[in-house]
Amino acid sequence: MEETIMRPEWCAIFNPNAGNAKGSKDSGRISDILRKNGINFNALTTTGKGDATEFTRTMLAEGYRKIISVGGDGTLNEIINGVFTQTHCLPSEVTIGLIPVGTGNDWGRMFGIPLVYEGAVSVIKEGKTLLHDIGVIDYHIGSAKHRTYFINIAGTGFEAVVILRTNRQKEKGRSNKAIYLFNLLRSLITYRNTPVEITIDGITSNAKIFSINIGNGRYCGGGMRQTPDALPDDGLFDITVIKEMGKFEIIRSLGMLYDGTILSHRKVDGYRSKGLKVSSESKLLIEADGESLGHTPAEFSIIPSAINIIYAKKLIQ
Repeated sequence: MEETIMRPEWCAIFNPNAGNAKGSKDSGRISDILRKNGINFNALTTTGKGDATEFTRTMLAEGYRKIISVGGDGTLNEIINGVFTQTHCLPSEVTIGLIPVGTGNDWGRMFGIPLVYEGAVSVIKEGKTLLHDIGVIDYHIGSAKHRTYFINIAGTGFEAVVILRTNRQKEKGRSNKAIYLFNLLRSLITYRNTPVEITIDGITSNAKIFSINIGNGRYCGGGMRQTPDALPDDGLFDITVIKEMGKFEIIRSLGMLYDGTILSHRKVDGYRSKGLKVSSESKLLIEADGESLGHTPAEFSIIPSAINIIYAKKLIQ
């Protein structure tokens, strides 16, 4: 009689390049901790951009419904896009756990997921879940329209310029929090405030803006709080519009981006909405979860209660 081989409950997707190759160095240790905690898993290791999305689609087709992201915010973003671009199950049937290995780890920070691997695995083992909202972006690359999904924060304007420069350096093997700050200050030299048309809740307005951030989450850029009051499960985006500012005013106000008081600035408007549209005569770059995308015109919409995530602590407004 043939022995029945049980499929592991979890699929773990490892990004060896996360955290400036920390993912590669620590993968064996992380695997051992998972096994010691009785978490049986099938391990897959990415070799390039887009692999985590493809792995996710494949694993869901094979019947897996629980996925552990072992990497940074970009790895998690790819997994989310895999879940929402497959047809084998409803996204709400999928559960995502996280072991943070990246340089920013902004999404995990919001839920109190420890950077210590043993602590992160304990959170997965405890298995507290909530249904998390997911953002959708319809954007352009040239004249072609594209769609992507995000779990944490998306942005257009200055933030997207900084992300693009930072990601180019990551591709060359340079990745740490100091590089993001360096690119932020460097980008201030050449960046220009841009006239845009913004539509929120059917109301259209025109303004010259520095940046716009759209959040399910509260942290981005390695701890900045662009949307400091966002909730991941209220069915609404928090939207922060930073209007025209000079370079020195931006530098003086940087502290407000980190201490959560940015919405008190006289040139910052905050909204809560199910979506928005942004258009501009000159193309504005767009990013989501730290991943560079295309440009405006763009439309942002939300899918409420879309996917199960495992958390350590739950946010309360």
